[in-house]
Amino acid sequence: MIRKLVPLNMVAAALLCGTAIAQEATEEPETGAEAEVGSDLDLGQSGPRVGEQYVKEQTGDWNISCIKTEGGEDPCAMVQVLSNPQGDPIAEISIGKLPEGGAAVAWANVIVPLETLLQAQLAMSIDGAPRKLYNYHHCIPVGCVAQLGLTQGDVDAMKSGQKAVMSLVPARLPDQILNMDMSLGGFTAGFDGLTASAN
Repeated sequence: MIRKLVPLNMVAAALLCGTAIAQEATEEPETGAEAEVGSDLDLGQSGPRVGEQYVKEQTGDWNISCIKTEGGEDPCAMVQVLSNPQGDPIAEISIGKLPEGGAAVAWANVIVPLETLLQAQLAMSIDGAPRKLYNYHHCIPVGCVAQLGLTQGDVDAMKSGQKAVMSLVPARLPDQILNMDMSLGGFTAGFDGLTASAN
């Protein structure tokens, strides 16, 4: 019985709306120009909602990921998923440009699995250069986060480099190091296209 009532109620509502529109149309004085049919209907909008994350474009091996804002320019960052030597996705790195004037010209957030030995720190080496070590900042339900400050030298090395290697130590295997390749293909175009924003 309910299944029959719902469509009937919808039809009745549609008919009532149609009647109301017809009455309004007859009550309005004629101006000689007819209103465009359906001009008062919401035609919808395409694209993400405000506050939603979306991929704006891809440059090389990087996605340019942005967050939709109410107005103005959407803040964007470069994103890449890092895999282990077997090709399994392990971590994710996001890189954004910082305003001028600080020691760091860019920020990077690296999310690693929860089962990571945090005391061992996160390491990064660009094209075989001596590695830099970074502390983990905090953990969230999906993993632990290291917040990196990248200097102009780091960014220049990434622009001219082929790949960086990020490495972590698994908590269950504290005597082993897990290396993850980070492709630098498309880094220059992606980074130069970013607008500076705070992390």
